[in-house]
Amino acid sequence: MTDPSTPDGLLEALDAYEAALMANDLDALDDAFVDAPDTVRGDDRGLLVGHDAISAFRGARGGVATRTLTRVEVRPLADDLALVVSVSAFTAGGNGLQTQLWQRTDGAWRIAAAHVTGRTKAFDTTIWRVVGDPLVPAADSGPLDGSTVAVKDLYAVAGHPVGAGNPTYLRESVPQAASAAAVASLLAAGASIRGIARTDEFAYNLTGRNEHHGTPPNGAVATALPGGSSSGSASAVRLGTADIGLGTDTAGSVRVPASYQGLWGLRTTHDLVPRDGLLPLGPSFDTVGWLTRDADLLARVLDASVPVAVPDPDAAPAVTVAADLVAAADPTTQQAFRAFVGEDLPVVTLAELGIPPLEDLRETMRLVQAAEATAAHGPWIAAHPGALSTVVGDRFAAAAANPPDLVADAVDRLDALRQTIRQALDGRVLVFPTAPGPAPALTADTAELERTRTATTAMTALASVGGLPAVSAPGLTVGGAPVGISLVGAPGTDRALVRTAERLLRDGADPRLPTVAAD
Repeated sequence: MTDPSTPDGLLEALDAYEAALMANDLDALDDAFVDAPDTVRGDDRGLLVGHDAISAFRGARGGVATRTLTRVEVRPLADDLALVVSVSAFTAGGNGLQTQLWQRTDGAWRIAAAHVTGRTKAFDTTIWRVVGDPLVPAADSGPLDGSTVAVKDLYAVAGHPVGAGNPTYLRESVPQAASAAAVASLLAAGASIRGIARTDEFAYNLTGRNEHHGTPPNGAVATALPGGSSSGSASAVRLGTADIGLGTDTAGSVRVPASYQGLWGLRTTHDLVPRDGLLPLGPSFDTVGWLTRDADLLARVLDASVPVAVPDPDAAPAVTVAADLVAAADPTTQQAFRAFVGEDLPVVTLAELGIPPLEDLRETMRLVQAAEATAAHGPWIAAHPGALSTVVGDRFAAAAANPPDLVADAVDRLDALRQTIRQALDGRVLVFPTAPGPAPALTADTAELERTRTATTAMTALASVGGLPAVSAPGLTVGGAPVGISLVGAPGTDRALVRTAERLLRDGADPRLPTVAAD
């Protein structure tokens, strides 16, 4: 029960805060928290530190479900400090619990610290389209016994339709007769399918933001985007609701969320893993990939999915810093990367390897991918006006409007460019940051996200255009957020690449990980 010595004005401040929550009055909610850098708020998605971080999160949340307080316990701690624990009942069912430290500042009560326990969810619909216990059991026993998989909603799962991140497409889809080859290989190795995970629409985005079902949480940084398009798979793995995230990587859709959430992510050599049963985006670049929390499981997934007979040299490849790709990152990320790799590794430029500049690679990928995406999905999009979100709809519209002569030139030069890149990386591994910097904020606007996409695809295009394996390993911390270390190697060296990345993180870097403050 409430302490009879409840400070004057505290319950009125609590009622005003609840009213502001129900109205999603952002100004009033901002004023309800102590405006200080050490104000904290935590929930199942992570810890927010500082008034600005809390305000940014709240602005992107979009309000809370209607509720009323059914019990309030107050414990005064000092003249201007009190602990408040309250139980909330939601109109739609379920209860929640709020624990708040209230502080009187400038004559008014404000929240200095809060922890929110939300009502029980069947499952997080921003991460999952459908889940089970399991959704699909393992088909056999093997090296993945006991592991659970989050399958990106582009792969066929027997008995379930493919949704491609779009509710209209899902409504028209039919249950699949058989699982995709990449799904079947995991089931045959002892893994079970936990569920089908959300994706950016048709995989044509890199942010993880989706207007239809919401944004999956970034389990490493609560105020940041999760990265896409394998967003749901990445979030499920980071949050521990699945062990393996089965994704796809066309222009970085495994590597980017791995970098943003501090995971291991592998883009396999193009065509190494069969793409049967996978909805395409850009077949010239589409690859199967996985996300895990550690290198050991990633290696076991690779062994279960790729025949061991595939050539993979035992000798350690020469690891070389790719100067152009390091320079493409943000200054603070460059600084963290240099602190991580030290001065011992050789440095090379793309020109010295005979590879065209990053912008040429990115532009080739953009034009070919756009043409292939239009061919794959243009007819459906034309038949369903308004079905796509604004951002993805605009991207498909821009893809269809590319000048035909530029597209034809890009298609014509792709094969020769791929061969040039593959020859240059024979016996060599290039290392550089996976992305320009940490994940953008949840509140980032479209213009900022497009700038980030352009900068990111300049860094991911080397592996995509080359059809090469690329692993992103959790190697850097920049401003408190993860940024991956990317290693790109020759075709078919996927296993060696994972081993090399593991060795680099274990032996070639400070285990404390270098941290560089953001500007």
